Amino acid sequence: MSLRARLTLLNSTLLGGFLLLFGVLVYLLVSVLLFDQVDRTLNQTVQEILANSKVGSVGELNVVTLPSLELTASVYVQYWDREKKLQMASPGIRDLNQPLDPDGINSPQPVYRDITIRKVHLRVLSVPLLAGERSVGILQAGTNLGLVDSVRTSLISILVGLTVISMLMAAGASWLSVRQALSPLATVTQTAEQITRADDLSRRIPYLAPPTDEIGSLIRAFNRTLERLENLFTSQQRFLADVSHELRTPLTVIKGNADLIRKIGPDEESLDTIKDEADRLTRMVGDLLLLAQAESGKLPLTMKPVALDELLTDVFQQMRVLAGEKVRLKLTDIDQALVVGDRDRLKQVLINLASNAIHYTTQGGEVYLSLSKKGNMARLVVRDTGPGIPAGDLPHIFDRFYRGEKSRTRSKTSGFGLGLSIANFITEAHGGRIEVDSHEGSGTTFAVFLPLADEKL
Repeated sequence: MSLRARLTLLNSTLLGGFLLLFGVLVYLLVSVLLFDQVDRTLNQTVQEILANSKVGSVGELNVVTLPSLELTASVYVQYWDREKKLQMASPGIRDLNQPLDPDGINSPQPVYRDITIRKVHLRVLSVPLLAGERSVGILQAGTNLGLVDSVRTSLISILVGLTVISMLMAAGASWLSVRQALSPLATVTQTAEQITRADDLSRRIPYLAPPTDEIGSLIRAFNRTLERLENLFTSQQRFLADVSHELRTPLTVIKGNADLIRKIGPDEESLDTIKDEADRLTRMVGDLLLLAQAESGKLPLTMKPVALDELLTDVFQQMRVLAGEKVRLKLTDIDQALVVGDRDRLKQVLINLASNAIHYTTQGGEVYLSLSKKGNMARLVVRDTGPGIPAGDLPHIFDRFYRGEKSRTRSKTSGFGLGLSIANFITEAHGGRIEVDSHEGSGTTFAVFLPLADEKL
C-alpha cells in the first residue's frame, strides 16, 4: 500500500473513530433524556392517582377520579390488591388480565422496568401501596415506548449515515491534500532517477512551497547532499587527473632513462635521474597516504605537551641549511608557548610552510619566522618577501596538487602541491587553523593558530 493510501486510510479511520465516539455519547445522552422524561410522566401519573384516592375501611384503595388517565391515553394503569387480584385498570387495557410488570408486582420498593407485552414495548413503574405498615396492594403505570424506540432508531441511522458520509468526504479531501503535500516527493524520486541515469549531479530539486515545512527541510537536505556529492565527484575527477599527470612525468623520465641504459649501457647520470624520480614517486605516495588518513579522520597523532618555542628553533636551524646563500632566514619574535599535539606533525607543518617560502622567494630575499600569543591561541608566522600569490589562486592554495607555478617547468625540488593540504589537515586535527595574507609583488604571510595548553601541564 502506498504512503498516500496509508495516510488517507489513517485520517479517515481517525475521523471515523472520533465520530463513532461522539455518536455513542449523543445516543446515550438522548436515551437518558428520553427515559427521564418518560419516568417523570409515569411518576407524575402515579402521584396524581394517589392524590385522588383513599383507603377504604377494609384496606382497599378507592380511586375518586382519574383525570390524567382520561387525558393521557398513552399511560396505562393497573391496581392490584394485596391478594394479587386486579381491582382497577385504565380504559385501554381492561381486557388485559396480567400485570404490566409480572416481576415488579412483588417488588417492596418502587421500580422502573422495560417490559414487552403482546409485542408492545412498555416502560412500567410499579409502586407498592402501604397504609401505615400494612400493604394494600400495588399500583402499576406503564407507557408505550414506541416513540422512544423510533427516535433512538432514527438517531442511530442518522449518526451512522453522517459518520459514513463524513468518512468518505474526509477520505476524498485527505486523498487530494496528501497528493498535493507529497507531490514534491515524486519530484525528488524523478530527479534521483534522472541523476542515476544521466550521472548529472548538478541537478537540484525545485520547491515552491514554504521551505520551513518538513518536505522543504527534506529537499534542502537532499540538495545539500547533491551539492556535496557533486563537489566530491568533481574533486575525485580532478584528483585522478592530477595524480595521472603527476605520475606521468616521473614515469616517462624513468622509462626514457631505462631505454637509454639499455642502448648505451649503465650511465651514472641516468641512474641518478631514475633514483631521483623514484624518490619523488615515493614521497608523493607517502603524502597521498597521509592525506587519505587525514580526510578519513584516522591520522595517527601522539598528543603530548609541545613547547613551540623549542620546536620553532629546531625548524629554524634545519631550514637555514635549505636556505643556504639564496635567501636570508631570520627568527624575529619568539615567545614561550605550550600546546598539546603531535610534535613531529607540527614540525612537518612548519617545515612545509618554511620550505615553500624559501622555494618561492627570489635570490637575495628574506624569510621571517616568529612565535607569539594571541588570546588563548599560539600564533606561528612564516613571512617571505617573494612574488606573492595571485588573488585568483588564494582560494585554492590548500587544494591537492594545486600550484600557482603552472607556467614554469617543474624542477627536481618542486613539490606536488600537497604540502599546504597536509599542513592544513594537520592544523585542523589539532583544533587550529591557518590564515594566509598575500598580495602580488609584496610577499606572503602564513599564520598558524593553535590552542594553548593548560598552564598546569
